[in-house]
Parts: sequence; structure tokens; C-alpha cells
Amino acid sequence: MTAPSPAAGPPPVPASALPPALEAVHVARWYGNVVAVNDVSFDVGPGVTGLLGPNGAGKTTVLHMLAGLLRPSSGEVRVEGRAAWHNAAMYRRIGLLPERDTGYFFMTGFQFVRLSAQLEGLGDPDAAARRALATVALEDAADRALGGYSRGMRQRARLAAALVHDPPILLLDEPFNGLDPRQRLEMTDLLHAMAAEGRVILFSSHILEEVERLADRVLVMVAGRLAASGGFRDIRRLMTDRPHTFTVRSSDDRALAAALLRDGLVLGAQLDGGALEVRAADYGAFTRVVARVAQATGATLFEIRPTDESLESVFSYLVAQ
Repeated sequence: MTAPSPAAGPPPVPASALPPALEAVHVARWYGNVVAVNDVSFDVGPGVTGLLGPNGAGKTTVLHMLAGLLRPSSGEVRVEGRAAWHNAAMYRRIGLLPERDTGYFFMTGFQFVRLSAQLEGLGDPDAAARRALATVALEDAADRALGGYSRGMRQRARLAAALVHDPPILLLDEPFNGLDPRQRLEMTDLLHAMAAEGRVILFSSHILEEVERLADRVLVMVAGRLAASGGFRDIRRLMTDRPHTFTVRSSDDRALAAALLRDGLVLGAQLDGGALEVRAADYGAFTRVVARVAQATGATLFEIRPTDESLESVFSYLVAQ
């Protein structure tokens, strides 16, 4: 006699039907007459999202509302479809790295991270603390007091405390503070690896290079408002009142420049150091026709590269609006 087949469980829920991991819906937060965040809406899914803005833009306030530490003055903040405020169960799903470099400096790194494991109610807090310290490459300094750590080491210890319960969502407020260049590269590699595992990572920064190097998507905050969101190249293409610049290399740059100017496809063109620099009003139109124009002039295209699609150009534009 064969055993009966186990009853089939419910079908898996399609990923598209799941609520966003992090969601803000018309969120505002004010302190008396000071408005820190004003009518902000966005959602965040798996991968690395950068929350970019100058100091005072409202980034920390947004992260604290997502972490359930602040109640929105209006609007809703949800984590995996549930309200973040007064939701103790949510803390098992989130790891938070605050911006401030605070801690119990008399504790060792191991004791500090183990305390977080105990607060999370983990079954083996010692083992969890050791794993988290190894993840941030602090196992050799685990038994030293935090007061004797460099700032970069304390930052890694605080990250280990945020990771100790293996949360699927990470909220990191200025995670690169205090790190030297080698530690920054290691942090970047670590966050990329965790994102590749399917984690949701939202980190704030006021440093353009950090966000451009790490983030798949950018949320730009200026003066408490969400100024733009998406990939920074996509945002750049929405800046219709600013020409797009390209570096073009071909077998005959001079003939190609003349043809582009003659057909009115570019606003300007100049030969610069063995390459052709052109300015076009419409990104999509230029990239669609440049190959056809080159072919008509008998020139072979070697390279077409946007030269002003850095996050710095996007950020400077948005802050100036």
C-alpha cells in the first residue's frame, strides 16, 4: 500500500501581487512649524535604492518613519503592506543602521552585537553575533572594546548589529560615514552581494559618488520633497530644457558633424581631441538617427557615449529648480 500523497498547499503568490517591501503614501512629517517631509510618495523593492539629498533634505526623517520610530504627521508608511508605526513584529523584518555614531563604548564588539541578537530573541545569540561580525570582517576585533575602535570599525560593528537577525530589509542612514577607501569598497561589495540575495536595501547619502556607484534606483529629496525617482539616466532624460551632450567617435568625424548640423539633428558640434562632441535637444531622436546619418555619409561609428548623464548633473539640476 502506498502512502497517500500529501495535500497540495496553496499556490504561491505571484511576486507582482505582493505589496511593495517599503511604501510611503503622501507622507508628511512636521515639528511645530517646521516641515521636515512634505507629501512624499514612493515604493521600494528588492535591490539597492539610494536616498539622495543634501543635509537637511528629510532623508533621516523618512528612514525613521519607515523603521517605525516616527509617526507620520499625515499619510501612510507601510512595510510589506502593513503600517510601520506601532508594529512590533515588523522589527524582525528590518535592520536599521542609524546615522549617529552612538553605542555602549565600554562593551566589546561581540557584546554589542550579541545584545542586538538577544533583543531580537534569537535562539543562539552568541553564534548569531559571531556570524554578523564575520560578515563585516570584524571577527579579529570582536573582543576589543568599542571605545578602542576607529570610527570606521564602529560603523561596521553597528552594521553587524543591524544584520544579526538576518533581516530581508535594510535601512542604512549614511552607511559610509567614517570608512576609509578600502572599507568603502568592501561595504559596496557587501551591499551588492546582499542585494543579489534578494534583500531590500534603502540607504541615504549626500555624496553623489556613493549613490551612483551602488544604487540601482535613486530617490532624490530636496527641501523635504521627493524631487525625482528612478534610474538617474532616466531622470536625466526628463530634463528637457537642458541639451544632452554626447561623445561620438567615427571613421570621419568631420563629415558626420557636417551632416548632423545640416539636417538640424544637433544644436552644436565640435571636434575635440580626436572625438566629436555634440549637443542634442532630444536624447531619443538623436540616438535613433545618428547611425542612419553616419551610414549616409559613409562614416563608420565606433562609439556613442552620453557625457553628462552622471548623477552629479542630475542632482545639480534638481536642486536648482
